[in-house]
Amino acid sequence: MRIQRLAPLIGCAVAAMMCVPATAWAAPVPPGTTTHDNLLAAMHGEAFAYAKYLDFAEVAKASGNTALADLFTQTGNQELNEHYAELAGLASLVGTNEQNLTAAITGETYEHTTMYPGFAADATASGVPKLAELFTELAGDEGVHAADYGLARDFVTGVTGAAVPAGQVAHVEPVVVGAAKTTDKTNLANLNTAMHGEAFAYASYMLYAKAAKDTGQPAVSALFTATATVERYEHFREEAVWAGLYGDNAANLKDCISGELYETQTMYPAFAAQARAAGYTQAADLFTELAGDEALHAKAFQAALDALTKPAGPTIETGGAIAAPDSAPLALMSLALVLVSAGVALAGVRRRIRVTR
Repeated sequence: MRIQRLAPLIGCAVAAMMCVPATAWAAPVPPGTTTHDNLLAAMHGEAFAYAKYLDFAEVAKASGNTALADLFTQTGNQELNEHYAELAGLASLVGTNEQNLTAAITGETYEHTTMYPGFAADATASGVPKLAELFTELAGDEGVHAADYGLARDFVTGVTGAAVPAGQVAHVEPVVVGAAKTTDKTNLANLNTAMHGEAFAYASYMLYAKAAKDTGQPAVSALFTATATVERYEHFREEAVWAGLYGDNAANLKDCISGELYETQTMYPAFAAQARAAGYTQAADLFTELAGDEALHAKAFQAALDALTKPAGPTIETGGAIAAPDSAPLALMSLALVLVSAGVALAGVRRRIRVTR
């Protein structure tokens, strides 16, 4: 599948992000503070959850469980289009086109020159040459991305003769269910770091793409979108297969529940407490709100897991009549979808209140 076939999906992502202004928060948190670092950490987590949940939806869809696929999709979209966007607003992620391109160049250059070569060396040292080859290949791609963004920055800053390149074409990888291809703890940790980075790049570049489009730079917007697609549908999925990220529906739900419980019980409460102590009240309020959303997600995923693991009761003959089978699994799945829909609606109300303050 080539990038052209992803146009409807990417269009939906951009349209959804346009509904959530990244500047809805009035008092951004300055870089260099612990609160800002926590915002970035949360953004990495939300971007990763989005990518993972949307891919889990592909697994559910392939198994014929469209209701579960809908649950994964709705939850993932909230993580990206609401949570990530709100965190990005407080972190002042989006700047001018020149600033956005510079940030992208910095990230891509780090991955090209430092992160992926280091990961490749670790894979070689652990006796997994195929993984080393993948990391080396990805390092090369990130070098191309950095060069493309450099040319685009020349264009927006008025360098004579500069032009914006079209960007790489994504070779979309399939979502393949299976165990991890390495058992080495360092390799698995590196894959986890890399997946979070690729998901973060996708989410950031899509916001940058919207900003470029809104400021009359369609070619820059197209470059950000093309590169984001490579990060999300090629790099992320290649790494996910190596890490054994994709399991069956039950395993995927358990993974989601674990992550959501960590965020609602540990990560976001700690971030909120730190931000409040440092005087960043809006950040503390947002972290607290997101903890509530993640609690709803955990409940929804648990209801979906119960629906999968609770068998339908047998039909019972009573005096010639046949009673209906147990409808509990269907009811539980319906409850899961209701919980997520309620969370989405509540988040929308919160945003409107903030914008009108």
